[in-house]
Amino acid sequence: MKVTQEKLPASQIGLEIEIAPEKSKQVYEQVVRQLSSTVNIPGFRKGKVPRHILLQRLGHARLKATALEDLINECLQLAIEQEKIEAIGNFELRSEFDELLKEFEPGVPLTFLAAVDVEPEVKIGVYTGLELKAEEVEYDPNQVDELLEMYRKDKATLIPAEGRSAQLGDVALVDFQGRFAITSEGEEATEIPGTNAEDFEVELQEDQFIPGFIAGIIGMNAGETKEVAVNFPSEYGNEELAGKSAVFTITLKELKEKELPELDDDFAQEISEFETLAALRESLEKRFKEDQERVNAGNKEKALLKALAAAVEVEIPETMIGREVEYLMNQQAMQLRNYGIDINQFFSKENIPGIRDRMRPQAVERLKQSLALKQVIQQESITVDDAEIVAEERKALSQLRGKDIDRDRLREVVTDDLLKGKTLKWLEENNTIELVPEGTLEPDEDDDDYEEDEEDVVETNVVETNVVETSASDATVSVEAEAVVEEG
Repeated sequence: MKVTQEKLPASQIGLEIEIAPEKSKQVYEQVVRQLSSTVNIPGFRKGKVPRHILLQRLGHARLKATALEDLINECLQLAIEQEKIEAIGNFELRSEFDELLKEFEPGVPLTFLAAVDVEPEVKIGVYTGLELKAEEVEYDPNQVDELLEMYRKDKATLIPAEGRSAQLGDVALVDFQGRFAITSEGEEATEIPGTNAEDFEVELQEDQFIPGFIAGIIGMNAGETKEVAVNFPSEYGNEELAGKSAVFTITLKELKEKELPELDDDFAQEISEFETLAALRESLEKRFKEDQERVNAGNKEKALLKALAAAVEVEIPETMIGREVEYLMNQQAMQLRNYGIDINQFFSKENIPGIRDRMRPQAVERLKQSLALKQVIQQESITVDDAEIVAEERKALSQLRGKDIDRDRLREVVTDDLLKGKTLKWLEENNTIELVPEGTLEPDEDDDDYEEDEEDVVETNVVETNVVETSASDATVSVEAEAVVEEG
C-alpha cells in the first residue's frame, strides 16, 4: 500500500493512501459474505441467500458504501502502522465520501486523503533567570478566634428573646409573602410565585436574603406584622425577578437568641480530641499556617507555569484540546456534586456547548503549561528514583485501602506528580519570584471564567422561594485519585 505523508497545521499529518485493486475487491467480498450470513430475507435461511438476491434486496449502492467505510478504516489503520505514526484520537477524512463512493469499484485502485492528530512539536524559549511575581497570603492570628467563635455559634442554645425587639444574630420564626410593587402607572400589585412561606426559621444575618429583607425584620417585635420594600439585585439568578421592586408582608411569630457556651477546656473537649483549649488553639494555628504556606506555594507554582506557557511555541491538536475540556467538565461536575447540586441543572443539553466554549481557553492554557513542563523535564534530564516512586505508591495505597486499584495507572500518576514537583522546585531555584501583597496582581481571566460557571449554578440553587441565597463549601476532589480507583 502506497502512503504519502504531508505535515499539516495544528499538529496533524496528512495521508494520501493508495489502495491496491486486490484490497478493494477483498474488502468488498468480505462485506457481501458478512451481510449474506446475517441479513434476514423471507424465503431464505441465513447464510444461504444467493448473491444476486442479496444485491437486488439491499442494493449495490448500500453494499458499496458499507464496503468503502470498512476499506477506509482498515487501510487507514494499516497505513498508520506501516508508517509508524504515533497518532492520537480519531482520523479525519479529507476526501469527500460521496465522491469516493462514485469512484469506488471492487478490483479497481482507489486513492483517498485523510489526516490524523499527532503529539505536537514543542519549542520553548527562555525559562531560567526570569523575574516573576506571586501573591503572598499572610497568616492572620485572628483566624483562630474567628473559627472558635463559629464553633461556639454552632453549639449555641436557642432561648426565647424576651422584652426586646429583633436584632442581628437572633433566630426568627416568620411567615412572609411577596408581591411586586405597585408601578407609577398604577398597575395592580401581583403576588410573586414561590415567595411565600409559613413558620420559616431564619438567622438574622445581613447576607441571608435579598438586600432589605433582613433589615426590615430588625426592630420588629414578636407578633408584629410589617410590610418591607426590597429590590431584587440586577444579577439575581431568576431573570424574571432581577432588578424588580417588591414588597414582602412579614409576620414575626417567635424570636430567639443564641446562648453561647463558655470558651474553655470543656468546650475544647466537646468539639475536638484535645483535652485543653490551649492545645486546640495550637493545633488550629498550625493548620492555618500550613494552609498559608500551601497557598503561597501554589501561587508560586501558578506564576512559574504561566511563564512557561508564555515561553512555549506549540500547535495543539484538537484531540488534546477536546480531551482537556472533557477533563475540566468532569472535574467541575464532581465539585458541584460535592456542593449538593444536581449537575443536570448545570450540564443540560442546552448549556453544554456554551460551557465547552468557555472552558476552551483554560484547557489550551493548561495544555501549554503541561507540554512546556514536559519539555523542561526532557531538556534538563530531570528524573525521579524508583525508590521515590515506590514510597509515594505506598502512601497512596494506604489512603486508598479497601479500593480496587489500577496499579499501572497509579504508578503513572505518582511518577508524573513527582516529576512535576521536582521540576517546579528546579524552576523556582533557577528563577526569581517576588512575593507581593495579596490582591496586587490581576486575576487570571481563564480561572475567573471557570469560577463564574460554578458561581452561576450555585446562585440559582436556592430554596423554592427564590429569596434565600446559598453558598457552597470549599470542597475539592482529587480527579487523579478517581482515575486510579476502580469501584468493586
